[in-house]
Amino acid sequence: MTLRTRLNALPRDARDTLFLLAVVAWVIAPHASHLPWWTLALALCLLVWRGLLAWRAQPLPGRWVMAALLLLAVGATWLTHGSIVGRDPGVTLVVLLLTLKTLEMRARRDALVVFFLAFFALLSHFFYSQSLPIAAAQLIALLGLLTAVVNAHLPVGRPPLSASLRIAGKLVLWGTPAMLVLFLLFPRMAPLWGVPGDDLAGRSGLSPDMTVGEVARLALDDSVALRVRFDTPQPPPRSTLYFRGPVLSVFDGRQWRETPRFNADTWQADIETAQLQVSGPAISYEATLEPHRRRWLLTLDAAPAAPELPGQRTYMTPQLQWLSQRPVTDVLRYRVQSHVDFQHGPLQFRPSLAAYTVLPDGSDPRTVALAAQMRAEMGQAGNAQFVEAALARLRSGGYRYTLEPGVIALNTADDFWFDSKQGFCEHIASAFVVLMRALDIPARIVTGYQGGEINPVDGYWTVRNSDAHAWAEVWIAGQGWVRVDPTTAVAPGRTSELQRLSAPRGAFGQAMDSVIAPGMVQQLRAAWEAMNNGWNQWVLNYTQTRQSDLLRELGLSAPSWQTLLQWLAGLAAAAALVICAWLWRERRTPADGWQRLLRQAHAQLSKAGLDLPAHAPPRTMASQASAQWGTDAAAIAAWLLRLERQRYASPAADAHPAQHLSELRREFKSLTWPRASRPQDP
Repeated sequence: MTLRTRLNALPRDARDTLFLLAVVAWVIAPHASHLPWWTLALALCLLVWRGLLAWRAQPLPGRWVMAALLLLAVGATWLTHGSIVGRDPGVTLVVLLLTLKTLEMRARRDALVVFFLAFFALLSHFFYSQSLPIAAAQLIALLGLLTAVVNAHLPVGRPPLSASLRIAGKLVLWGTPAMLVLFLLFPRMAPLWGVPGDDLAGRSGLSPDMTVGEVARLALDDSVALRVRFDTPQPPPRSTLYFRGPVLSVFDGRQWRETPRFNADTWQADIETAQLQVSGPAISYEATLEPHRRRWLLTLDAAPAAPELPGQRTYMTPQLQWLSQRPVTDVLRYRVQSHVDFQHGPLQFRPSLAAYTVLPDGSDPRTVALAAQMRAEMGQAGNAQFVEAALARLRSGGYRYTLEPGVIALNTADDFWFDSKQGFCEHIASAFVVLMRALDIPARIVTGYQGGEINPVDGYWTVRNSDAHAWAEVWIAGQGWVRVDPTTAVAPGRTSELQRLSAPRGAFGQAMDSVIAPGMVQQLRAAWEAMNNGWNQWVLNYTQTRQSDLLRELGLSAPSWQTLLQWLAGLAAAAALVICAWLWRERRTPADGWQRLLRQAHAQLSKAGLDLPAHAPPRTMASQASAQWGTDAAAIAAWLLRLERQRYASPAADAHPAQHLSELRREFKSLTWPRASRPQDP
């Protein structure tokens, strides 16, 4: 006996239970990335146990067993999270209680509790992620749960799951307009609107410190870090796209750390200290930043005005880095105006600049000796001449830009300048800044992103984590802080042509290249990222500002939230009237298609003069029709018996497979019904 035949032979309650367990498993599955492993293992065991009980028609466990399992679930949750209150322990308990409740599912009342818990578990996914794949998975789970709910409310018999699925699909379609209206018009009142997302474990991003080798690992991550949409059709040249992140100036010989944080209360003074002067036209753009759990707002160098970030204050440090009031834990969109031609920092030497010439005692002695040799050879040359001499050494010294620089020695600058002569941008920038400081030239490292690529589908400029970059800033008298990217001296294509480094491809990747053309893969990825970007822009980032812009485009000039609520109340009242009118019209007609067809047959036979009880079953109607009209009603009686078989017969026990309701409906229209006899005239 095949599995499908065995499933068809199961009683209805067993079949419906197995379907509900499959839906519950689908609801729980996306929690695998953030729930403790034992939670998923226990939930899976409970679901499998309940499925075996339904398959074998065995009794459910008793109260003492359920009590022991409940104590185990609560105790394990407490030991794991240290509490049973909060997001993570709460979701853990909901998942366990949902699976435990399936072991108590004896009646429809118990099934309703399972449905409600499953809907809550479904919503809890959005505590962790509101991405497009999660939303698509939850839509499938919603359809499955609605199908199970509809199936539980259908009358006795064996209605097919496909019929319940069609009803559930209609419910979703009918609810979609209301959902869209509520989403578009419900007032966005931050911070009440939205779900905070603070679990970003596993996400890569820049760091307030840089150990040589860390940014190289980021080059393997091709996920999106930032999306930019420029207001002008022609974006700036790729070589000028430097998105500024943390500025690192404290060096211990191997690790660079962020410049000590400024005081937010003196942010205006910090802007004046930066002495930023811009020239040329401003570049206006909109940036959509992925969560990174830091306060950094990545902007194109340099942004003199604060990014437009509704609901938050922003601050600029003396190093030109913009910070938000709160860590970025959700997709964040803001508008910025930047200038690629700028000058900042003091034009004359100040004592505070001496901090940017400090090197640890005894570190990188060969680099220090190289600096002394350059001083002896170049005499009283200025800082700009020493910078150019170091860049010339990089161009002609056989240095190489690579993702695999090998094992780095304790003295990282010495290793790069004299031994390995290879490295990623962080190695090159670090060695360059160490050499500058050994020359008593103020220098520091700036980390961020450089370059990007245009998505041809939606026109957004996509900056990936593989675009993470490190460059240097050197102080030059009369010019202030000047950007110097020593990586361009080793690999000019890194900034001008965006020649990213990539990890070696394995056997699987090489095999896939022979199956799918690389161009096709790029097109599919561009389309998928455009869909994700649209989801971020219009769903996750549908803020009060975007809502106002949309309403303004519809001809409504900045309505207040009170007006929006009045419109929603009016629309709800109108929808309620329409639903009431539809229900009044449909109350005389059974909602179940099978009952509706039976009611129509009852009406036809009653019209022909057959006295039938109001709730006569098909078999009774067939026997009375045969007794009344004999062979003239043979086709009608046979059709009524097929109608009964469609609802009640077991597929395994019936030699004649049950017909679909649509076939019976077509046959009903072709039947010839007897006419009522007229009384003869006296």
